[in-house]
Amino acid sequence: MRSLSLLAALLVSTPAWAADPPGSRDLEVLPRFPGARIVAFAEAGEEERVYPQGAIRRISGKLRYEQEVQAKGQLTSVTYELPRTHSADEVFAAAREALQAQDAELLYWCQGRECGASNLWANAVFGRAKLYGSDDQQAYVLMRLAEPRQDSLVALYSITRGNRRAYLHAELLSADAGLAEVLPTPATLLRQLRSSGELRLPRQAEPSPAWSRLLARSLNLDSTLRVSLSGAQAEAWREALVEQRVRAARLELGDGEVPGLRITVLR
Repeated sequence: MRSLSLLAALLVSTPAWAADPPGSRDLEVLPRFPGARIVAFAEAGEEERVYPQGAIRRISGKLRYEQEVQAKGQLTSVTYELPRTHSADEVFAAAREALQAQDAELLYWCQGRECGASNLWANAVFGRAKLYGSDDQQAYVLMRLAEPRQDSLVALYSITRGNRRAYLHAELLSADAGLAEVLPTPATLLRQLRSSGELRLPRQAEPSPAWSRLLARSLNLDSTLRVSLSGAQAEAWREALVEQRVRAARLELGDGEVPGLRITVLR
């Protein structure tokens, strides 16, 4: 009986393990997932970051990836330990969708082994050894916020470690100088189309050579995909994509009243 009373007293008096570190806070653009707790937090007034847009590998001692986004500015980073009742993939998806609901633009998105080695993401990119886990159980997304914060980047990385503990790491970098145009990768756009069934590009009112090539490459990664193009310039987009060797039979015209361009998968 005495041992039970002691255990009860400990449970009541020592919930401090679940408390956030003093001075830590959530990112203002990202709501906290219910039950998650902050385990690491940092702010820097002048930090330079290189965010990969491709799988990470180390070759001859140097990090290698297809593309990157480099920026310098105010950096806020927060790492959450996730509740065991929810998977890292579930929390990662909720965070990504919350940012997309604010019209944040996807720049790169990978899942599992296609991201490369988890130890490189943990140690070389984010500098948090706690984020090292199974290569199969990781996800990363890089996003650019919508106007008026279009010069801010958000990076999300989720991981499940060998002990089954799951974490979500989030970084917000507000660049000192205006970011140049950064194009998403073709595979990222295709993943978004397959995931949600549509791709919204409100800033792409008229076809440009760069975006026409990019969208054509994305669509041609899956030649079975048929889509509807919506927006005031949908016909012009259709012609531009056909010129980039997307089969005309795969492209239908949709609603002309939506802002920019919207691509919807036809089931």
